[in-house]
Amino acid sequence: MTQSILASQPQASAQSSDSTRDATAFVPVRSPVEFNDSPVARALEQPLLLGLFLPIQAGGWSASTLPRTTDWNFDYNLALVQKAESLGFDLVFALSQWLPKGGYGGVFNGQALDSFMSLAAMTARTERIILVATSHVLYGPWHPLHFAKFSATLDHISKGRWGINVVTGHRAVEHEMFGWQRIEHDRRYELAGEFLDAVQQLWSQPENFSFVPELSSWKLDKAFVTPKPQYGRPLLVNATGSDAGIDFAARYSDVVFITSPAGSEIEAALAALPAHTARVKATAAKYGRKVRTLINPMVICRETEAEALAYRDAIVAHGDEGSFHRFDSDAHAWRGNAEQRNQAAARAVGGNISIVGAPQQIAEYIVRLHHAGIDGVQLSFFDFQPDLEFFGARVLPLLREAGLRL
Repeated sequence: MTQSILASQPQASAQSSDSTRDATAFVPVRSPVEFNDSPVARALEQPLLLGLFLPIQAGGWSASTLPRTTDWNFDYNLALVQKAESLGFDLVFALSQWLPKGGYGGVFNGQALDSFMSLAAMTARTERIILVATSHVLYGPWHPLHFAKFSATLDHISKGRWGINVVTGHRAVEHEMFGWQRIEHDRRYELAGEFLDAVQQLWSQPENFSFVPELSSWKLDKAFVTPKPQYGRPLLVNATGSDAGIDFAARYSDVVFITSPAGSEIEAALAALPAHTARVKATAAKYGRKVRTLINPMVICRETEAEALAYRDAIVAHGDEGSFHRFDSDAHAWRGNAEQRNQAAARAVGGNISIVGAPQQIAEYIVRLHHAGIDGVQLSFFDFQPDLEFFGARVLPLLREAGLRL
């Protein structure tokens, strides 16, 4: 595997010439975190990063048919981003989804905007918030030269507010749509490492750059990208929990999007997260790097705890069984044992973890997540538009009082 330039100097088979920089002479790449005036560095001045996980896919994040405004279309999501920006949120995420006709079934019917394209459009309609698009870097459309050029262009349009959540894909159906067999898990990270090594050199090299990877089929021959990103490179994020994924994130990413090792129940998650976040950060420290951790809570909040619990119960009561069996090959989750029913209820609610309660309780959960080693929250809601409004009015002031937001 070609090692990250952040960890060691990789060896490559390209030859140098008067117009081509030898691929072994890698130029160091600076993170936007290192530039005090970058949007990323300014966001990291906050004690806790605050983000929104956009519902650019049908069904949002909740497998429930309870009526709601949540919609995958561009105008709805742009309005969410602009509202989040007005509330002082630091960043927004969107997923990348490649599914055959019908998607997962039920409310997850496969309708979805492309993450890269939709957030790219939003760079011209926002002013301060950081936009992080998810990109499967191994799938057919991407060549490192395309990726580097498009991302550098968006970095300029956004004035340094562009980021990429780098993913390698894991569902067999996604690989098959591009005409491949599913790639073995750890090898995907090796291929992604070669890809990002090349991309980062295209962002940093002052001369033409040639590179022949050891594992991948693409090549670079006297390649050059202009403009260069304004702050070293765009923000890099990785969503992972595996050994290979954590090692990859430790070498390349600024932010690591983690999940709870103990599932969605908040108390179990809070017990498991300190060791998990410490492991992620310790792995980065081995490479002389610092990473921040980000997690995705589903927020169900009302004026009183009783109202919030009733809202949660209504979401679960309308659980969409048609969306479940495509995930777990179990069409009878609602009629199964207690564990299966709990899993089905968690999918109806959505989010990697769920926090339910009155505003003060939600704020306290977020404070506890921060104490467990979480550096940022990427929030989801069931009914995004009104729930985001309520969060901004009733919970955000409490986070400021708690010292988590400036």
